Amino acid sequence: MWWGTMGIVAIEGTMFVILMTAYFYVRLYVPEWPPNLPPPDLFYGTVNTLVLLMSAVPNQWVKRAATRQDLHAVRLGLLTCLAFAAAFLVLRAYELTALNCSWDTNTYGSAVWMLLGFHTFHLVTDALDTVALTALMFTRRIEGQRFVDVSENADYWYFVVGVWMPVYGVIYLAPRLL
Repeated sequence: MWWGTMGIVAIEGTMFVILMTAYFYVRLYVPEWPPNLPPPDLFYGTVNTLVLLMSAVPNQWVKRAATRQDLHAVRLGLLTCLAFAAAFLVLRAYELTALNCSWDTNTYGSAVWMLLGFHTFHLVTDALDTVALTALMFTRRIEGQRFVDVSENADYWYFVVGVWMPVYGVIYLAPRLL
């Protein structure tokens, strides 16, 4: 069912492009950006970026273990991936406090919170999917299809990591460079 995963990635990727386009469209009509605010603090967003990039290592490991149908390695890999997802989500909570705006401050605040909210939603849903897969791997008799599910979950995590890079650029670098 890889085509289902790729289909959802295409749809959600389009949504991120629309949100980033809206951010820059609004920027065209506002002389000061961000309006009457300092840009977001770089610390938590940058640390989160590093955590996400590092999470690609156990993600690749669990994907390869799923391809080999190595149950022990898949279990360990899924637990490791969950630890990275949990760390990222905890840091995301701190990141939201360092944005220097709220969702209703102005159009800039709404655009930033929408981008971060949409990305956070993807992180949470993938983390919940990983929790479900981990539970299955520890509680059920495992057949080949479950290993395919783990592999596709890893593919989706690559999307979550990859889409963060331009979102990070829009939220943290664009206000400083444009």
